[in-house]
Amino acid sequence: MTSLKSAVASARQTTVGAKPLARPTHESTSQRLVIAQKLLLEPFGLNDAALSRALGEITSYGVDDADLYFQYTRSEGWSLEEGIVKTGSFSIDQGVGVRAVSGEKTAFAYSDDISEASLLDAARTVRSISGAGKAGRVKTPGRKIASSRSLYQELDPIATLGSTAKVKLLEKVEKLAKARDPRIVQVMAGLASEYDVVMVARADGTLAADVRPLVRLSVTVIAEQNGRREVGSGGGGGRLGLAYFDEAQISQYVDDAVNAALTNLDARPAPAGEMTVVLGPGWPGILLHEAIGHGLEGDFNRKGSSAFSGRIGQRVAAKGVTVLDDGTIADRRGSLNVDDEGNASQRNVLIEDGILKGYIQDSLNARLMKVKPTGNGRRESYAHVPMPRMTNTYMLGGDKAPEEIVASMKKGLYATNFGGGQVDITSGKFVFSASEAFWVENGKIQYPVKGATIVGNGPDVLTRITMMGNDMQLDSGVGTCGKEGQSVPVGVGQPTLRIDGLTVGGTA
Repeated sequence: MTSLKSAVASARQTTVGAKPLARPTHESTSQRLVIAQKLLLEPFGLNDAALSRALGEITSYGVDDADLYFQYTRSEGWSLEEGIVKTGSFSIDQGVGVRAVSGEKTAFAYSDDISEASLLDAARTVRSISGAGKAGRVKTPGRKIASSRSLYQELDPIATLGSTAKVKLLEKVEKLAKARDPRIVQVMAGLASEYDVVMVARADGTLAADVRPLVRLSVTVIAEQNGRREVGSGGGGGRLGLAYFDEAQISQYVDDAVNAALTNLDARPAPAGEMTVVLGPGWPGILLHEAIGHGLEGDFNRKGSSAFSGRIGQRVAAKGVTVLDDGTIADRRGSLNVDDEGNASQRNVLIEDGILKGYIQDSLNARLMKVKPTGNGRRESYAHVPMPRMTNTYMLGGDKAPEEIVASMKKGLYATNFGGGQVDITSGKFVFSASEAFWVENGKIQYPVKGATIVGNGPDVLTRITMMGNDMQLDSGVGTCGKEGQSVPVGVGQPTLRIDGLTVGGTA
């Protein structure tokens, strides 16, 4: 099973353009290589020659591919609860992962000791995957600088705001939330910042690097009325500095959280059965991510375990449905200048006008499927192997006003926010829990409901889309995707969608 979670799933999102914003260039990689080498090589007496020697230890044994993945991560977190900043944390982690690939097999070793001795030990360990049995002569490849994009600033977000200002920011969140409504009895807020520098050295001599800032502000409130308590959440972030969280942005997150909690105070038990479901824009795109996105990842399709296996060129969705995975949107949480294998991120059209066009690929699966990598080779850290993963996955908008879509419902569920979901890749079956939803009759919203779960089959749902809104939005920057024990930041998005004949599990 795979899963996507949001610590601060918000129904009010940011509309963002869906076009690539920067062409990949060698110059941008060269600038980041300087930063990466100063952090990851020079302090440990390493240089290009040392990397070549380590890679030569592996490739001399006849493997198909090999790489070294260096990483330096500095992270900080603050949290407020009950009017007090209760925790503050700061950590630094660094290390190197060494990988060899032979056919479908991968050998991997990693170490938090970045030294030539550790590199060579790891290289000798992973080269045993080859059936060659003994070393041969290998010509050292020339140094090549990979192309990459420039989608976000090369800054350390932790340093963009002082500690005192960070504490005041969280205190402001609490003050604003409690001032919104007397029914707000508890406020929890968190501020997270991360500075991530990575460097990739591949067996063919390619060098790539990236400097990745990441910030997130989360707001959770508890509202109480007549002995009933309900929770609401808001928040967001991206590959930015902490100045992004200005007065207007903080106020928006607080409004999202407070409105969600107060809405749920009036919620009634959700009805159950097969019905029309309308999904709101933005974060409800988690359904798209889970039910369709994972099924389009190359590893599942190469192994024939996805419901979409072998269906390229076939109609898999209703006419008008176009789905993309786009790692090239500026400042977005799921965006990458270069993936964790040294390939520039791309804007990949997966489904176009209902026709399946391709899969998300890393280098290993692309080679075995005889296609090109798509810039989706991702890993949680230097201690993990890369695999095909989503970046920002979304559906393009249609031509209907969202109000028109809701008005078209005779009876059904209007779900504007989700807490998360799961999917079985092989069958395509999924389940999602709606954290904010409304019951609609004769085109009018009647009342909020709680306890609604949406159950269905991903490929089947794509064919049941009957109306698409003109309000495509990306989420506010909160998603974390889990797959095979690895978590990576991602983005999701979609327009308002009407889907006919979905099964809703309720509490009524």
